[in-house]
Amino acid sequence: MSETVSKQLIENISIILKKSLTADANLAELRKNKQAGFGAIFKEDAGFKCSENTFQPYIEEVANDLIFWQKTSDQQTLIDTVKKIEKLFTVLANFEDSANVSH
Repeated sequence: MSETVSKQLIENISIILKKSLTADANLAELRKNKQAGFGAIFKEDAGFKCSENTFQPYIEEVANDLIFWQKTSDQQTLIDTVKKIEKLFTVLANFEDSANVSH
């Protein structure tokens, strides 16, 4: 069971990593044009430890959570990691949609 879950999590992290690279490049362009002045991608109560204005640190946090879960099988870590992945998918999808609308 946990090996299947682990593979699925790795696959999902890989997908959001690829999406985040594009999103971060778009954010850099928006910042250059003074169109992205926010301080963090997620609010403090979103469940992430980091608070950054690009996606990469959040992906790194999720990957570290996965490694911790693989070592400990801690159920709460698994639940928190899945929630974070879901939030990243949602925000990245919304960001892609808004980027496609503005072009």
